[in-house]
Amino acid sequence: MIAEPRQPRFASPPPVRVLLLDDEPLNLLLRTATLRQNGYECVPTANIEEAVMQFDQIDIAVLDYHLGAGQFGTEAAALLRRRRPHVPIIILSSTIEYYFGGVEDMHLLKGYSSVEDLLSALRALEANRHGSSSVVDARDFYYSRLSLAIGADVIVQIFDKNGVWLHCNAAAARHFGQSIEWFTGRNIFEEMPDIMRDWRDVIATVAVTRETYIDRTHRGLTNEPRAGRPTQLWSVLAFPISLHDGRSGVVLTARTLPQPSLA
Repeated sequence: MIAEPRQPRFASPPPVRVLLLDDEPLNLLLRTATLRQNGYECVPTANIEEAVMQFDQIDIAVLDYHLGAGQFGTEAAALLRRRRPHVPIIILSSTIEYYFGGVEDMHLLKGYSSVEDLLSALRALEANRHGSSSVVDARDFYYSRLSLAIGADVIVQIFDKNGVWLHCNAAAARHFGQSIEWFTGRNIFEEMPDIMRDWRDVIATVAVTRETYIDRTHRGLTNEPRAGRPTQLWSVLAFPISLHDGRSGVVLTARTLPQPSLA
């Protein structure tokens, strides 16, 4: 009797070891429990000195920005990057500042970023933790939460006072026929001069005066003439926002109004 060939047995990969640094015991406990429930092995630490002792034993680091005793998570990030340059680093902070984007690979906002955001970030960074670092713009988390609150069916765009896009949601990207990534850093008055020519002063004024502007009749905004499509009426709201770097900006939302009946 010929024995059946044995199937090769593959060992399960070891769990990903995540360094957690936070001086708040409750935050550390809850974050540790959450990640362990999702299959991660956690190494909780309460200060930079404890974290440094674990650097050689971890795969990913999640560091709180504001630590006690005048310490900051970015200090630990710099030390870790020098010792083990390919270990991904996530900074958690209650504020987003212009100078973020240094040695850390990702920055999540407390209060804006959910548990799912952290888990998604870990999975993304886990996939390439043995390769070069990936850089994720922290502003996406900040502005996408605002878009989410307004609603997916509303066109949402965020500008600085000069009309440079900081963010747009999926509804806006679909309407303009571009990817979401296309918008950031471009100036709407240069890219779409015919559509937005009447809105330069509105955006600048809202950003400077911090007043809110409402327009329910304008036919040109986000509504360039297209063959086979009827002209639409838009309800537009422009209101001020503090941008990620402290400057004043504008959130511009638009939705279509029902056409009046001709009957």
